[in-house]
Amino acid sequence: MSEQKVLFLDKPHGSFVVSSAPILKPGPGQISIKVHAAALNPIDWKIQAFNFYIKNYPAILGTDLAGDVEEIGEGVEGFSKGDKVFGQGFFGNEMAGFQQYALIPADLVGKIPSNISYAQAASIPSGYTTAAVGLLSAQPFGAGLNPTYDPKVNYTGESALIIGGSTANGQFAIQIFKYLGYSTIIAYASARHTDFLKSLGATHIIDRGETPIEMVAETVKKIALTPLKISYNALGDADSRSACFDSIVEGGQVVDVISEFKDAGNGKRVVTIMGSAHLPQNREFGRIMWKNVPGLVQDGVILPNRVEKLPGGLAGISEGLERLKAKKVSGEKLVAFPQETV
Repeated sequence: MSEQKVLFLDKPHGSFVVSSAPILKPGPGQISIKVHAAALNPIDWKIQAFNFYIKNYPAILGTDLAGDVEEIGEGVEGFSKGDKVFGQGFFGNEMAGFQQYALIPADLVGKIPSNISYAQAASIPSGYTTAAVGLLSAQPFGAGLNPTYDPKVNYTGESALIIGGSTANGQFAIQIFKYLGYSTIIAYASARHTDFLKSLGATHIIDRGETPIEMVAETVKKIALTPLKISYNALGDADSRSACFDSIVEGGQVVDVISEFKDAGNGKRVVTIMGSAHLPQNREFGRIMWKNVPGLVQDGVILPNRVEKLPGGLAGISEGLERLKAKKVSGEKLVAFPQETV
C-alpha cells in the first residue's frame, strides 16, 4: 500500500508531528482527493488544547480541503479522475484535511469554479457551511431562511446583525444575508475591515474599537430601518450572545456558533450551529448546499475568504495554529499545502 505524508496530533494535549500513513482506497460513495490546499480553523488548536471530539490517537485534524480527484469509489457519478474539487473534511483520520490524500463522501464535494484557486477554494467549506447551516437550513437545526436555495425567496426590507463580521464564518454570513436580499446588513467588527466587509454586502459597520459590545443593541436600533428578526453570533462568547438577544425583537432568532437550544425569553429562539454537513441532521441540507455552492462562487455571489499561504507544507501548520490561538490572524484564512511537505 502506498504511503503519504500526514500531520498527526500524537496524543491528547500533545504535539503536531509530520509522519507517514497509508493512502486509503475510497469506499462506496467516496472519492479520494489529492489534497493541494488545507485551511486552518480555530477548532484545530482547540482540539489540541482541550481534548474534545477526538477519541482515537494519533489523530489527523483539518476540516477544509481542496485538490484533485485521485480515485473514485463504487457508485459515484459525476466526477472523473483529475477533477478539481473542494469539500469539508471531518473528525476521522480518513476524512481529515491535514494529509496528502483524503476520502470524502462524493455528495458533499463540489467542483472548484474556474475563477478561484485551490487555496481560495479551501477557505470556503467549514466557514460557509457554518453560516449556511445556521441561517438557511430548516428548523430546528437552522433558522430556516431558505433550506432549498429557492431563488424566489427574498427578504428585501429586512435587517440583520452579524457580530464578528470579519471572522471566516462571519464573512459568509454577510454574503448569505446579501444573497437573501436583506436591505440592511450590520456587521460588528474592527473598522479596519470596513471597506472589505462592505464589498461582501455589509451596509453598515459598527466599530468594535469605539462601540463596546454592551452598546451594540442600542446602536443597531438607530441604524436598522426595520426591527431585527435575526442576528448571527460568529464569536460565541456570552457578551456577544447577549448583544444578539438584545438586538432582536420578540419572536426573533439568534443564530449562535456556541450555545444550547433553549427559549431565550420573549419568544426569542436560539439556533445552535452544528456546522458540519457530515452530521446526520445536516446531511440532506448538505447535499442541497453542495449542489448550489459551486455555482454561487462561479457567479460571484459567494466570495472566498482572503488567504495567507503558509510555507513548509504540513510542517507549517503547527505555527499557524499557534498564531490563531494567539489571535494574531484577522480577516484572513491561513492555508497550508500538503504536497509541499518534505
